[in-house]
Amino acid sequence: MIKKFLFSCVPLMILLSGCTASAVEEVLSPPEFANVSVHDPSVIKADDTFYIIGSHMQFAKSQDLLKWEQISNSVSEDTLFENIREELAEEFEYAQTDTLWASDIQQFKNGKYYLYYCLCQGTSPLSVMGVAVSDSIEGPYEKVESFLYSGTSPQFGEAYNTAIHPNAIDPHVFYDNEGKLWMVYGSYSGGIFILEMDDETGLPKDRNSYGTHLMGGNHSRIEAPYIQYNQENGYYYLFTSFGGLDADGGYNLRVARSKNPDGPYEDSQGNPMAEVKGKFGTVFDDASIQDFGTKIMGNFLYTENTSNEGGGYVSPGHNSTYYDEETNQYYLIFHTRFPNSGEYHSVRVHQMFFTEAGWPVVSPLRYSEETIADYTKNQVTGAYTLISFDKFLTDDLKEPQEITVEKNGPINGDRTGTWELAEKNSQEDSSVVIDDTVYKGKFLSGWDENQQKQVMTFTGTSEAGVPLFIVRNEE
Repeated sequence: MIKKFLFSCVPLMILLSGCTASAVEEVLSPPEFANVSVHDPSVIKADDTFYIIGSHMQFAKSQDLLKWEQISNSVSEDTLFENIREELAEEFEYAQTDTLWASDIQQFKNGKYYLYYCLCQGTSPLSVMGVAVSDSIEGPYEKVESFLYSGTSPQFGEAYNTAIHPNAIDPHVFYDNEGKLWMVYGSYSGGIFILEMDDETGLPKDRNSYGTHLMGGNHSRIEAPYIQYNQENGYYYLFTSFGGLDADGGYNLRVARSKNPDGPYEDSQGNPMAEVKGKFGTVFDDASIQDFGTKIMGNFLYTENTSNEGGGYVSPGHNSTYYDEETNQYYLIFHTRFPNSGEYHSVRVHQMFFTEAGWPVVSPLRYSEETIADYTKNQVTGAYTLISFDKFLTDDLKEPQEITVEKNGPINGDRTGTWELAEKNSQEDSSVVIDDTVYKGKFLSGWDENQQKQVMTFTGTSEAGVPLFIVRNEE
């Protein structure tokens, strides 16, 4: 991407250091995006290439997180196994399905790539999870073993109980900060669980247990676990998706954290996530879970004109994350549906930052190779669109409201409040106060697909774990 800068009176380095001189106008060449459909994308970087694998053996790659190339779009097109129908014939029969659900790939210390797969019927807890291995990220993979079952098959000496035992789906395998290998998994049914794994075999160390329960149960709609370690603050962050994945399901992204990979995890209000579950005897009791977990994104409209994919997100969820050690940048990778677009979905990548209190906030705009900076107040003031989220589990889209960020601190318009720009916005919290609620986060200049130009944004989170987006309106 080519960046050009128009200087008003002083060099850029001085402006970004906090000088109050006239703002600099940064003009970016339009990003070149190439979209792909990979439901439940799990990311891994091999050499200089990012790969995402998802449900139905959808597989794609990119070198810049902007332009994606679809490698496989279905089990029928699968390129990762020589013959997946033959290789996993027993698994297809057990799960009573003709497709796979969310998958995950991890490179072990021995250099080999281990693909964790799962098959599920969908309307029942009949599921099976296993692992295959390859010398190459793009395969071919050879099955090692299917090692975890849910549904009618008794395991570990007791009959399967859908209210307390996990659905064997949605694996994410990762090394912790001490080099131990773990697999977090689960969904609906009995909730999210974690198992310590053997990185010589790729199988659980304890073959007689579902592992440690982390959250969910009694058929609550919590799924898609993914764990990211933050080496600066020593926390493990457990991302999950609450709600239903369909366009009318209210899917949204939430996070909790712990000092240990196997928990216990808490949200920003200190709620113990192991206790978050539906009421006994209920199915999909959203009211019991919706107040918990630190929310980072849900349904929203940026603009009433929803004829393009940049007009808002519907049911964004099932994310993975990536941390670039060289640049100290975090990325959130997820799939989302779009307003008035049915069940069509596409992958999105957004930058992610951490507040001083240690909670992630996500850029309102998709990643366009932008870099956070220490802006001037002149670069921040202007007319904005505001997206104010809540924690309700519904399919409602949060509609845009119009505000003006005034000089010297006031915010006026559909909502009122104040704002404060941190002297070192890239390292410290800036803040926006709306109707007496304080949101801590970051100002960030990024590319807006709706307006086809670079604009200032703010992303923040409240003490209650509710996000706020604002995007400057240049039109």
